[in-house]
Amino acid sequence: MDLLALPAFDDNYIWLLRDPAGRALIVDPGDATPVLAELSDGPSPHAILITHHHDDHIGGLPALLARWPDVPVHAPQDPRIAHATHRVADGDRLAVGPWQFDVIGVPGHTRSHVAYHGEGLLFCGDTLFSLGCGRLFEGTAPQMHASLSRLAALAADTRVCCAHEYTASNAAFALSVDPHNTALRTRVQHVRALRGNGQPSLPSHLGEELACNPFLRCEAAAVHAAAERHAGQPLADATAVFATLRAWKDAFRA
Repeated sequence: MDLLALPAFDDNYIWLLRDPAGRALIVDPGDATPVLAELSDGPSPHAILITHHHDDHIGGLPALLARWPDVPVHAPQDPRIAHATHRVADGDRLAVGPWQFDVIGVPGHTRSHVAYHGEGLLFCGDTLFSLGCGRLFEGTAPQMHASLSRLAALAADTRVCCAHEYTASNAAFALSVDPHNTALRTRVQHVRALRGNGQPSLPSHLGEELACNPFLRCEAAAVHAAAERHAGQPLADATAVFATLRAWKDAFRA
């Protein structure tokens, strides 16, 4: 199984998964150009997976379907995604080429956002980032916290294939919340080395995120205490901690 993070725009990744015969699965193609360049000499892709409706995740669909008109497009039940051939929802299971994926509903960043989990991989769009999480454009903090909690329950060796290269910028906020976290400090050093060599910081492993990502550590004493200091008041539970962290991050400047 060949997994590739294709850079697009300033900081997007379009994920490609290839089988031994070279047929690909494409995830969140906001731009067709890098996909067509990578797959120009190969066979028709198995399918396209879409996590949510934002243009930097679906903008390449018309050109890809012009090149491969019979390729299935799996997308959430959202009319803003016009080119879907198959609508998916929480609890569905997809057979795509030689692979199988479970669909997980993860509202928060958008109301219809989904993730795809299978084959040791998690294609999570803009819900979970390495050392961070997506902004709340359409959902609520309780929704997003619940969505992240579902993802956090997956196997620790799951490779987290999120859609943006935000790890280095997220690290600054994570360190401000949890500065004494030795796992986080080690992760930040590794990310700096990767990015310094022009390599992607992704995929990460879910176990790393559970140890380092403050948005997955709302029940950790150090994170809870940091959120309370920032809020200037006691916080009743992990959902309140998450809401505080998300608002803090929205205004954060390194």
